[in-house]
Order: sequence, then structure tokens, then C-alpha cells
Amino acid sequence: MSQPRSVAVGGDHPYTITIGPGLLDDGALLAGTLRGDAFVISDDGVAPLYLQRVTDALSRERPGRRVAHWTLPAGEASKSLATFGEAIAAIADAGLRRDATVYALGGGVVGDLAGFAAAAWMRGIDCVQLPTTLLAMVDSSVGGKTALDLPQGKNLVGAFHPPRAVLADTAVLRSLPVRELRAGLAEVVKYGAIVDAAFLDWLEAHADALLAGDDAALAEAIARSCAHKAAIVERDPFEHGDRALLNFGHTFGHAIETEQGYGGLIHGEAVAVGMVQAARLSERLGLAPASDTARLRTLLERFGLPVCAPPGLDSDALLGHMRLDKKAQSGGLRFIVWDGAGRARVLPGVAESEVRAVLAEG
Repeated sequence: MSQPRSVAVGGDHPYTITIGPGLLDDGALLAGTLRGDAFVISDDGVAPLYLQRVTDALSRERPGRRVAHWTLPAGEASKSLATFGEAIAAIADAGLRRDATVYALGGGVVGDLAGFAAAAWMRGIDCVQLPTTLLAMVDSSVGGKTALDLPQGKNLVGAFHPPRAVLADTAVLRSLPVRELRAGLAEVVKYGAIVDAAFLDWLEAHADALLAGDDAALAEAIARSCAHKAAIVERDPFEHGDRALLNFGHTFGHAIETEQGYGGLIHGEAVAVGMVQAARLSERLGLAPASDTARLRTLLERFGLPVCAPPGLDSDALLGHMRLDKKAQSGGLRFIVWDGAGRARVLPGVAESEVRAVLAEG
């Protein structure tokens, strides 16, 4: 078995991201920050595969601690106020105290909801992220952003609540549906797009290995992605500056997800479309060359990701969602654009006419 890799996240609440196979069975690592009882939150897709392994490992390592669990329905629809209320009720029924730890075992929906529940219970208890999708490993489990969706928009209710640890067991990716693997690769590509053009070179060279689920290639992609996110989060933990760069493609993508009622494109697919639209917007504004947009589009297509918005979406409705997006400001729409590969920046005051032109192109 290969040795786990680690990425340190600094700042006021430092923690370590550990990446490697077999981590869900490593009781010492799972319980490394556990002070009291453990409460594992998972979903009904992941729980049959991995929940027993995690609870058994925790119980073996800390035989004197209670290890309880609760399962929610899989899917974006569960990232809601109603399901959050059910999670809090389950935590209350379990009698968790201030020294307890919530373990988020699942993809981005579980990580966001469990993290927010941990942030809210008794004004904040510990949370350990156990991401089981590639997208969650490279993005949502890292950085401490937790959130719920509303009908009016995605991730509008939430809190910053850094985890005590992130354990990314790469072995679970072997059971990941190919659609979810491809969706996760969209967020991997994002890091090359915003800060590291050389990473795009690497992704182009290793695309076949990544799609085939090669352990070494995936571990490298995850570690490099996490290192980029860790560096950005450490500089800007509450998204007052550079952290907004991580939302490249997300203003367009979130609008698509919301307009489809969270039942069409999954998050990584919507982000792939959104990144191409953000690149095209950058072109229109004279900031970046068309050749870089073409390169981004080609790489995303190679990973089997959509690069055009689904047909039939209403531009006025999409713009309405963008106006309510967390990145919007009172002075107008704010987008993450780029000056070319690896050089993203925040651009406020983008004219809606320019956005409409991009949306009209699909």
C-alpha cells in the first residue's frame, strides 16, 4: 500500500488533509482529533458501502466512546433547511455534547450539511470530513465552507466552520460512478485555470490515466488541487479577497443548477459549462485570448464533460439567480474572469448585456 500524502492548511484553525487508500479503516487516524463521542452523518448511497467500516474503526480505537450515526437521502435535494432540521434533531436525540465530533461521510451534499450542523449545534462542535467523491476531495471538504440550498439559489444559507481534519480515502473512488468521477475532474481543471497553467499541461498529459481511475494519477491530482486550495484559504479564510477565485465558473454554473431545480446537471458538470462561459465572457471583455478558451473547452470535453448550457434555459431567469448569487454586490454583477490560463481575477460591475450575450451563445 502506498504511503498517504498530506497537505497542511494553516491559519487560525490549522488542520491536515490526508490523502491515500485505506484511510476509512484507519482507526487511529479517524480518531486522531476525537475528544468525546462520535456521530457519523452519511447518505443512503454511501452508507451501505462504508458506514460500518468507519463506525467499527472508531469503536475499536475508542472503545469507551459512543459512536452513533444518521443517514439522509442521497442527492442535492437533501441540502435543504428541512433536512438540516432533521439532522439537528438526530444530533439532539443522540445527546451530543460540546466535545463530540461529527464525521461527514459522503460527497459534497453530506459534507456541506453535516458541516453546517456541526457549526450550529451548541454554537459549534468539531467536524471531520470524510469525502467519498473526487469533487468533495478536491473542493467542498476543504476550506470550511458549509451551506444549504434554497429554491431562490444555491448555498445561500451556511457558515464558515473549518474541519479538524480531512481524510480522503482514494480507494473509494474505485466504486465512484463514472459520471461523478468526470464531474470531480471539472473542479480539478479549475485549479489549473485559475492559478497554475502548468497543471493544465499535466492534466492534458494524464487525462487517460485519470479517466481510468489510476491511483497514482488521482492521488497526484487530488494533492495538487488541495495544495492550491489550502494556500488560497490560508490567505483568505472568509472570502474577502483571493478565495473568490475558487468560484471560477460557479456564477454561471450555480444559476444553471438553480434554474434546473437541482435536478439536471450535477455540480461539476454545471461548473464545467460555467468555466467555458466565464472564459467566453473574458474574451468578450478583451481580457483573454480565444485560444485559451478553446484549450479549456477541449480539455473538459476530453474528460467527457458538457461545455454548453442545456437547451431551453431562460436568460432572464438565469440572470435573476446571478443577481442573488453570493458573489454579486450592490454595485452589480461580479464575476471571476481570467486573463488567460492560470491567471484568474475578480471583476466587479460586469454589464448584464455582456452576460446576456454569453448566455445567448449557449
